Amino acid sequence: MNDRQLSLRLERVASYLSHFKRIADIGSDHAYLPCYLALRCPGLFAIAGELNEGPYQSACAQVRRSGLSDAVEVRKGNGLEVLNSDDDVEAIAIAGMGGPLIASILEDGKTKLRGVQTLVLQPNIAAHAVREWLSDHEFSISAEEIIEEDGKIYEIIVAVPEKDPSHLTEADLLFGPILRHEQAPTFQKKWRREQHSWLQVLEELKKGKQTKEMGEKQRKLERKLQLVKEALEE
Repeated sequence: MNDRQLSLRLERVASYLSHFKRIADIGSDHAYLPCYLALRCPGLFAIAGELNEGPYQSACAQVRRSGLSDAVEVRKGNGLEVLNSDDDVEAIAIAGMGGPLIASILEDGKTKLRGVQTLVLQPNIAAHAVREWLSDHEFSISAEEIIEEDGKIYEIIVAVPEKDPSHLTEADLLFGPILRHEQAPTFQKKWRREQHSWLQVLEELKKGKQTKEMGEKQRKLERKLQLVKEALEE
């Protein structure tokens, strides 16, 4: 992967950003995503945010190698704190992190989201945590994708600000309102895999000592298994 050839995962993220002029990539790592977009979209300006020193230096070096110092600005900082009020960022990408971490980045930096038109979020795990945050903060989900790459399954969630967005059900939050409706083969594969794993965990729980805490875990797992069964039968 480099500034001219992204992974499928990042290529799909990029596809939702290419029509914007001012974007930010939070947790940019090597800055491949903003460099890729800047090379293909004349006039695009991107901010690449990175918290840790090593990736920050790698991103700076990549921008220099790509000859994009005027188009991509690398900033060091935690989450959305790298953004300033005069950046006029139209779209923000946060990709390659756990769902709870993405949700915490959005929560900690929610004042920086004013004026942002689109969020493109790619959680590696626990995508429901991202959907829950969006649902609680007046964002509606405008697009979703589920893809498989190198044996791993990823979800991409695109959200836009909306006053009084449509209510998301418990199943919508877990599976994704659009993904659940589309029932793509990769969706089926992911949730059949999860179903199998959860059934094994449930069997182990039933063998253990039945405490109040264990009983609550068992009930939650049984509820999720019921939701998966219903979703796969839709």
